[in-house]
Amino acid sequence: MNTMDSNQNPLLTRHSEALALFGGHVHAVRENQWQAPTPCTDWSVRDLVNHLTLEQLWVPPLVTEQRPTEEGAGGSFGFDPEGDVLGDDPVAAWDRAAADAREAFGAPGALERTVRLSYGETPCSAYCSQMVADLVVHAWDLARAIGADERLPEDLVNFAVREVGPYSAELEKSGLFAAPVEPPPGADVQTKLLNLLGRRV
Repeated sequence: MNTMDSNQNPLLTRHSEALALFGGHVHAVRENQWQAPTPCTDWSVRDLVNHLTLEQLWVPPLVTEQRPTEEGAGGSFGFDPEGDVLGDDPVAAWDRAAADAREAFGAPGALERTVRLSYGETPCSAYCSQMVADLVVHAWDLARAIGADERLPEDLVNFAVREVGPYSAELEKSGLFAAPVEPPPGADVQTKLLNLLGRRV
């Protein structure tokens, strides 16, 4: 399948950058770090990478095949939505899922479609934007967990702030994010973003 050059679309550029950011940290995980804790309560490094890999696996059936989220229940999309999808080679599993997600979003006309998510029909461009923000924040989580560079690229931080700002209050209610933390005086944009999503920097 031919994919659109991500340089032609700023959203696809940010998506590719976010995948590369998170993926770089996945490749840096040492063998003895997969069970290490992360800033995400109750998630190990493996749990975190599994979560993001699962998110990428949802993209082709939702975007390319235009199937509704509920059809994926019970594993009918070819993977267990509640299970471990990393197997014996977590890095390879991530790489495959990330490549497929990038291809699905980058296909001609993909961002103009509507996807059927668990909370209703959503513009594919909005779905992609949500995925970018999620990748950026979790890249920081993974970096902190494995002792990597925690500095996030400015373009991605600014994108994530614009994306999550309007619905940040709803994220705590979802149970997936902790309550916001008051940023310290003079905090930079990255710190404010992480504090907004319950991270203590």
